[in-house]
Amino acid sequence: MQIHEGEEVQGEINLVPMIDAIFSILAFFIISSISLIKSEGLPVNLPSATTTESQKVAQINVTIQSDGKVFLNKQPIQINSLQGALTKLIPNNQQGMVIINADEKVSHGIVVSVMDELRQVKGAGLAIATTKN
Repeated sequence: MQIHEGEEVQGEINLVPMIDAIFSILAFFIISSISLIKSEGLPVNLPSATTTESQKVAQINVTIQSDGKVFLNKQPIQINSLQGALTKLIPNNQQGMVIINADEKVSHGIVVSVMDELRQVKGAGLAIATTKN
């Protein structure tokens, strides 16, 4: 293209690279925000209570699913192995908060068995997770 004196050059803006850059930035923020979500255990339907309080220190999570399966920090475990595993997680002369996430449909006997095992560990405080009404 030859430009002669007195002619104006018509410029054009290509939007495709700008759209690609915006989608790349958007994808980055979506992926990075997903990794910031704090997960406190496996998903279960928690019972509700009007006297629910938030706990400031949540170190160890025990999850009891509706079918009775027990998990310690998202790892499957037998109820009779909880005491030994928890002793390894709480150092000597230290305090640890154990949050029990029990599905509302789980048998009361299973929850009591888990609590009995956890109560035998020195320095372990117990809390039961609920949802607020």
